[in-house]
Amino acid sequence: MENQQIIQDINEIIENCPYLEKLTGKSVFITGSTGLIGSLLVKTLAVYNQKNNSNIKIIANIRNLEKARKVFADYETCNIEFYENDILNHFDYKEKVDYIIHGASITSSYDFLTKGVETITTAINGTTNILEFAKAKNVSKAVYLSSMEVFGVTDERLTDVKEEDYGYIDILNPRSSYSESKRMCECLCSCYNSEYNLNVSVARLTQTFGAGISYNDTRVTAQFMRSAIENKDIVLKTEGKTRRPIIYTTDAITGIFTILIFGKNGQSYTVANKNTIATIKETAQMVAHKIANDKIKVVFDIKVPSMYAPNLNLNLNTSKLEALGWKPTVDLEEAYRRLINGANVSS
Repeated sequence: MENQQIIQDINEIIENCPYLEKLTGKSVFITGSTGLIGSLLVKTLAVYNQKNNSNIKIIANIRNLEKARKVFADYETCNIEFYENDILNHFDYKEKVDYIIHGASITSSYDFLTKGVETITTAINGTTNILEFAKAKNVSKAVYLSSMEVFGVTDERLTDVKEEDYGYIDILNPRSSYSESKRMCECLCSCYNSEYNLNVSVARLTQTFGAGISYNDTRVTAQFMRSAIENKDIVLKTEGKTRRPIIYTTDAITGIFTILIFGKNGQSYTVANKNTIATIKETAQMVAHKIANDKIKVVFDIKVPSMYAPNLNLNLNTSKLEALGWKPTVDLEEAYRRLINGANVSS
């Protein structure tokens, strides 16, 4: 049975996205559909179908049919079609496609460092395949899911960081394979829009987490979650100086749908929550104090700082997306409470 926190989250998304009615009778093709964000996009449209008889055709691009059937076991009657294909291969889906959301990507920080070649080729070659597919299908709109990492290390004098405020990325650091490939994919989207008049926009997501995240996920949010659940101290491998906003999955999904329906073609939009800005250290201390009720503490074990991303100070400006009518609703503490309520301990 579906996790109750995820059910609550889906209903909240639908309540906050009345414009989903514009997708009635349309087909939406989603890559990365068994991942955290992709699966919630699929499930939200599936429940919207149930509630409104909207006949949205949801095409979930997958690589593993058995995994997909497990992830969407509770949604089999909701007009979901599985299309099994690796994004590195040509797309030969025959039927009409109206909208595409491209979220398939390597997302492990460890892989960025140890499998930089695969990180780059998956991003660039996979995104090229998707954009060619979108062009061939003459879609109404495609949205590419990018990352805040495209900003790099920005100017410390900036009070906030707008979409055009790019900073420095060390291209000789293998860890930059992710941020550099995301930059190139955004450029690809812009070029396809300019050269082929492809209707495509970019959703530039800050770190996103929420109910249903794999219990063994290696990112810091999952580490904090496990520490709180297991009553174990939070161990930081860096000084935790990076300051950035996070975004809970419900706010990320409403942002993506907003861009899909209202986003201007060829434009990038930052999807973040300015009410959650904190350093990693401050976030860890909040979890230890408010979520774990001081039963755990924050400790440091700094040995190999060079393998991690550089310290960032990203006060991301979201006014461009907010001008489309979007606003986030889940603050930092509430995000972690929902994360723990929806913990997928069996994964």
